[in-house]
Amino acid sequence: MKIVKVSLLARTYPIYIGDDAFNCFSHLEVLKKASNLVIITNHTVQDLYLERVVQLVQPLSRPFIVVVLPDGEVYKNAEQLDTIHTSMLQAHCDRKAVIIALGGGVIGDIAGYAAASYMRGIAFIQVPTTLLAQVDSSVGGKTAINHPLGKNMIGAFYQPQAVLADSSVLSTLPPREISAGLAEIIKYGCMADVAFFDWLADNISGLKILDAETIAYAVQRSCELKASIVAKDEIESSNINIRALLNFGHTFGHAFEAVLGYGVWLHGEAVAYGMVCAAMLSYELGFLCLSDVNRIVNLLAAANLPVNWPNGVSQNAVIAAMKIDKKAEQGVLKFIILDCIGQAHIRDVDETVLFIVMNKLQT
Repeated sequence: MKIVKVSLLARTYPIYIGDDAFNCFSHLEVLKKASNLVIITNHTVQDLYLERVVQLVQPLSRPFIVVVLPDGEVYKNAEQLDTIHTSMLQAHCDRKAVIIALGGGVIGDIAGYAAASYMRGIAFIQVPTTLLAQVDSSVGGKTAINHPLGKNMIGAFYQPQAVLADSSVLSTLPPREISAGLAEIIKYGCMADVAFFDWLADNISGLKILDAETIAYAVQRSCELKASIVAKDEIESSNINIRALLNFGHTFGHAFEAVLGYGVWLHGEAVAYGMVCAAMLSYELGFLCLSDVNRIVNLLAAANLPVNWPNGVSQNAVIAAMKIDKKAEQGVLKFIILDCIGQAHIRDVDETVLFIVMNKLQT
C-alpha cells in the first residue's frame, strides 16, 4: 500500500494506492461518524464492485442507499444530478451524510458535485475504478457536470475526504479504457517531469498489459505530481497559473469531445489528440522542438491513442467549441504550451495561429 497526501492544510487528505485499497474504508473516521452513506455508481460498475463495497461498509452500521446512474459521459448532466439529490432527500439524508463515489471519472465528477451542492456541502469519498480516474479526475477536487454548450461548465472545487485507488479493479478494464488512462499519465510527463516521460517511453509495453509493478509506479508518480501542483494552486487561480498547467491538451481535447459528441471518443482519447495539437502549437510558436513533438506523438501512438485528425470534424467547429472553454477570457483563447518536455506555461493564442496548426495537422 502506498499513501500519497494532498496537502491542503485543514483539507489535507490521503490517496491510498494498492491492490487492497478497498480495505481502507474501515480506516476512515468520516464514515464512522456519518449519519447516512450514499453509494453512487453506474450500471457497469454496479455489477463488478458494488457488492464488495457494500460488504465493507455494512459493518459500520450506518444506513445507506445506492444510486445507480446510466453509464457514459453523456449522462454527466443536470438530470442525473437531480436524480442523486432527489434520492438523498427521499432518504432523509442530512448534513452528516457521506457520499461514496464508486466509478470512473463521470461518477467521480457528478457525485463530487452532488456532495458539494447538497445542503451546501457534505463529505464524500472517491473510489475510482478506471485508470484515468485513479491518476487524474479523482484527485484535486474538481467536480462538475456537463452542459450541452460545454464540458464541465457547471461545477465546484470541492475536495474529497480520501481517495481509494484500488489497483485490483484495473484488471476488468478493456484495452481502450487502459489506453485512455495512459493518456493522462503521459500528460504528467509532458508538462511536469521529463524523467517520468522517459520512463513511460521505456515501459509503455508493460503499462498496456497492466504489469503490476509498472502500473503501480505510474499511478503513484502521477498522483504525486498532481498532489504537488494542487497543493500550490488548489482552485486554478489566474494569478498563480500553476494548476492550469494540468490542462495540457485539454482545450483542444474538450473541443473534440463536444464536436464529435460525448462518448464517441473517451475523455483520455480526446486529451491524447489534444496533446498532439498542443505539441504542434508549441512548435509553431517557437517553443517545443520538432523532435520532442515527434517523441510525444510516438508515445501516444504506442499507447494505442489517436494521433490523427478525426474524420468529419471542421476546424471552425473546433474553434467555436474552444471559445466556450473555461480558460478563455473575453473571447481570448488560452493554451498550455510546452517549452520542452517537462516544462510548460500558459499563454494567449491568436486564432490565426490555430488555423495554421490545424491545417498542418490535416495534411
